Amino acid sequence: MHFIDTHAHLFLEEFAADLPEVIARAREAGITHIFMPNIDASTINPLLQTCDTYQGYCYPMAGLHPTSVAADWQEQLQVVRRELTSGRPYVAVGEIGIDLYWDRTYLEEQQQVFRRQVEWALEFSLPIVIHCREAFAEIMEQLRPFRDAPLRGIFHCFSGGDAEARQILEFPGMLIGVNGILTFKKSPLPEVLRSVPLERMVLETDCPYLAPVPYRGRRNESAYAKSTLLKLAEVCSFSPEKVAKITSENALKVFGMLK
Repeated sequence: MHFIDTHAHLFLEEFAADLPEVIARAREAGITHIFMPNIDASTINPLLQTCDTYQGYCYPMAGLHPTSVAADWQEQLQVVRRELTSGRPYVAVGEIGIDLYWDRTYLEEQQQVFRRQVEWALEFSLPIVIHCREAFAEIMEQLRPFRDAPLRGIFHCFSGGDAEARQILEFPGMLIGVNGILTFKKSPLPEVLRSVPLERMVLETDCPYLAPVPYRGRRNESAYAKSTLLKLAEVCSFSPEKVAKITSENALKVFGMLK
């Protein structure tokens, strides 16, 4: 059974001591591709070094994470633009979005940064990977002008309800990213995702964060996506093999890699 991790941060320090072993476990679990979103200018080099080391297995994105939007946001955006025009094989603009969990100090700047990067994704015919935390309405406000554009991407780490899922599905090119949150005891996602077509979902880990049950509380890694896959199969009443096949096809399609 083969499947894909569409969102992993294996270039972070949490994996510095044992990345080869982490990759080996991912391969053994059945992971065929790992897609890795950038965070800000400071992570570009580690991201690219990791993807170069595991070329053909790990794939980089270029983007400015909303929690990195600060006083130097314009300079940070220039780095993203430079990378997108560098000829490097970036597969998406991400991760981008709005995060109001900690505070709203840079809300206006986050909105500008998000909108600009969506425009760049359309310019370069790349998908977007959206980070949303306590900001669903704000993100939808920024996305609505692009409703009729050929926009595609992943709404990463979805944890909303039926109403939010329906709004995402109104964008025909947008998929819902499903990770370890689905396995949490009090998660509402099992009920919500029963109404979402499997053809509109992809698997992800967001490692090193959000490890699924039975690994909750530990450092997450790509191999653990299998626990989410098995839970999603149970929720959707499909075989794990079908969930693996369809979500993998969805991922390769959105990243422009489906043969």
